[in-house]
Amino acid sequence: MNKIKMIMLAMVAFVASATFTACSSDDDDTPATTYESNYERYQKAVNETVKKQKSSNKVILLVAFGSTWEQAYDTFDKVVEDYKTNFIGWDVYLSFSSAICINNARAGENVEPKDYYDPEHWLTAIGLAGYEQIVVQSLQVIPGEEYRRVRDSYVKDFMNNRNGDFTDTYMKKLDRNVVVGTPLMAEESDAKTLAITLNNEADVKSAVAQGIVAFMGHGNPEGYDYYGGNIRYLQLEENLRALSHNYYVGTVDMNETYASDVLDHIAGGTFNYQVGDVTKSIKYPANASKKAQLFVLMSIAGDHAHNDMSDAEDDESWYSLFNAANIETNAYETNYTEACWKKYKKGEEYIPGLAERSAVRKLWMSHTREAIAKLGTENALSTPTTSSEE
Repeated sequence: MNKIKMIMLAMVAFVASATFTACSSDDDDTPATTYESNYERYQKAVNETVKKQKSSNKVILLVAFGSTWEQAYDTFDKVVEDYKTNFIGWDVYLSFSSAICINNARAGENVEPKDYYDPEHWLTAIGLAGYEQIVVQSLQVIPGEEYRRVRDSYVKDFMNNRNGDFTDTYMKKLDRNVVVGTPLMAEESDAKTLAITLNNEADVKSAVAQGIVAFMGHGNPEGYDYYGGNIRYLQLEENLRALSHNYYVGTVDMNETYASDVLDHIAGGTFNYQVGDVTKSIKYPANASKKAQLFVLMSIAGDHAHNDMSDAEDDESWYSLFNAANIETNAYETNYTEACWKKYKKGEEYIPGLAERSAVRKLWMSHTREAIAKLGTENALSTPTTSSEE
């Protein structure tokens, strides 16, 4: 028995030692309590911001994926400014849903360090401040992974009072008073509206009259088409090509719409894709144009726009691949007039993100207005924690 007891004690000691080592390894020697204090410190910072800026009982929380580019930060500033101008009586805040972007921004990657916070911190601060009408507006382009995570995790957890931060009385006030504004292309009809809007942009209209125009979107990861969001890119392309056969749409993360696939479409052929159990086809006549302009189909021009799309030193960038296919291609432009980037001067090379286009911002704001119209109705979100379970 003593021998067995000694073996058991040794095993317990080994497990305890392994657990301690895992928490304090050389790869990550920060104690768990530090992470907890960081979380609390970030929450305190957001609470203070809301406390200082609160001027209403109505709030719009804008949710972007995020970025670590100064141009993108300036674009987000412009979006917030535009929302404050167009939604008088509403307080407006901005959050990042990407932890990587938040951490890199805080570390000062590419630019001076800047603090952004995730939707959980903002929603907690908003609740503690006693806001009575809350709109969470997605700045995503499609209803993909990021949008669904915001809606089905962050907002749902808030409505369920997951951390017990709020009283039952307050949660009852929130019942049917919280809504989520949908992404830019939430519905098929939105793809048509965006196509018309982009075709009316002066720089796009000029480029498509001279040759090929290819838009680079993000897309959901290959093999993971979250909730069918990827179909919006094909629907956008279909609507754009109804306006001009010089239009093409691809992505950096969606199978069969990479740069090489877009080049195949330019060369001519048939592309098959699935919608549920139905196989559909798109026929691309060969395009003889030897000139192209690339545009980013993301809310901001960040890492993907400047590297994956435009990097002349990267053989795998869209710019390099298009030029290697003997198509004289530009990824930057010099005639854009709505630039948000504070360092930009007219005549310099520039890549505009979608949210820099005032006409496109209006589309996002139309979704916000649609969301606001749902407040107080059955289409708003409920708070199940207010109902006692028997």
